[in-house]
Amino acid sequence: MTPSIRMMNRTMLLACTPFVAMLLWLMVSNISIVLPDSSFPKASSEQQTDAEEARTKSLAAGLDTAHQTAVQTSASIKKQLKLYNQTNADMKQIVKTATAQAGRPLLVYDRIITSRLGSPSGTINSDKLRAQLYYIKADNFQSYALKIKLKSSDAMKMVLGKDKAGSAETTLAAVQRYGAVAGVNAGGFADGGGKRYPLSTTIVNGNYVDGFQPTRADLFFVGLNVSNKLVGGKFTNQQQLDSLNVKFGASFVPVLLKNGSPTTIPSKWQTSPTRAPRTVIANYKDGQLLILVADGRNEGGSSGATLTEMQLLLQRFGVVDGYNLDGGGSSSLIWNGRVINKPSDGQLRKLPTHFLFFK
Repeated sequence: MTPSIRMMNRTMLLACTPFVAMLLWLMVSNISIVLPDSSFPKASSEQQTDAEEARTKSLAAGLDTAHQTAVQTSASIKKQLKLYNQTNADMKQIVKTATAQAGRPLLVYDRIITSRLGSPSGTINSDKLRAQLYYIKADNFQSYALKIKLKSSDAMKMVLGKDKAGSAETTLAAVQRYGAVAGVNAGGFADGGGKRYPLSTTIVNGNYVDGFQPTRADLFFVGLNVSNKLVGGKFTNQQQLDSLNVKFGASFVPVLLKNGSPTTIPSKWQTSPTRAPRTVIANYKDGQLLILVADGRNEGGSSGATLTEMQLLLQRFGVVDGYNLDGGGSSSLIWNGRVINKPSDGQLRKLPTHFLFFK
């Protein structure tokens, strides 16, 4: 071996000696080296598991928060519901009290007008109406009063004799045919060609029987509108009458009372005849109806009531408006299937129009 090679080997040996010695020391010293987890990249499945756990924890926390919110909201709703129910009950009581208070004047008013009529001899009370029958003794005639409170739109109607223009039947026959509890004769009539036709403007079920006829002479129209209110007077054109939304009505002469004051009775009707059986329809300020029927032995003027006397009765009973309907032998008052008045013809007359009442 050449001297240069030997020199190189010695140099390498001296250079490696510290490393070899350190390795031997580590082996005999039992020292372990631990690297942190971050020194090793995680597998993708592990990362996904940790993310799911984080989401689960987040969802659980959200559910806890939602539950707490729901509990608080439920308590709030229950509290509000309790307050609402209490308020609703209070309002119902207030409405009930207010209604009772509002209805009190009407009850007082009804007692007043009823006391003027006396004690009813008969009462019919149902969901549709309240009808009361009174016997009234005047100085010169016997009369009857029918006070009616309409509670329903179908509690009253006007019908044609046998439901056909030109036909006629008694009020009793109409009452029986329709199953009504009460009935009274309605408007005037004119005979022609063996038939009996309603006089002038007549409306049944909202329709004109023979068209509109402008008011002439002392004629008037009276009937009920869709609000169950009595309407009447003289009308020069159809638009005036149509504006009142009339359900039914008939015509005759004359008007007796307007706004509580008696009208001037035309001289012709004061003596044609002077006294006679009469039928009158009127209304009170609370909407109730009053029908008066006066007896008379005949139409010759020797018995019955004058129109002035009927006006006095209407005023005494406190009505607002009053209208004279067909009288004489036409006057008819039916109550519970019985003829109450005493027809001057000795029997009921067949008529073309009738007012009927239903319970």
